[in-house]
Amino acid sequence: MTVTGPDFLALQVRDLERAAGFYEQHLGLRRIPQSPPGAIVFATEPIAFAVRNPLPGVDLDAGRPGLGVALWLHSPDAQALHDTLQSAGVPIVTPPFDSPFGRTFTFSDPDGYAVTIHDKR
Repeated sequence: MTVTGPDFLALQVRDLERAAGFYEQHLGLRRIPQSPPGAIVFATEPIAFAVRNPLPGVDLDAGRPGLGVALWLHSPDAQALHDTLQSAGVPIVTPPFDSPFGRTFTFSDPDGYAVTIHDKR
């Protein structure tokens, strides 16, 4: 048997409502009505994205969360999103640059996850 690819992405966060609010306010994500307990799932495509309470044994303060994992999200206008995030004081890890994936930049969310945005489909 084989797998067909990623089907769901979730970030474990320190404060569920704070994290969900960040992604709603700054990225325009919308919650789905029936999220499982301890998680908030957003209506994203092609797969669902969520924030959730940490699983047992996960210490988010032991180091930078997500170190070694690359999370990329698509935006139709990466530069405009960058400008909005920067104006709101969201930490920009890598400023915008042109790449094979279009205009690309990386920001840091409230839990320290590095999230890369690109605008090429």
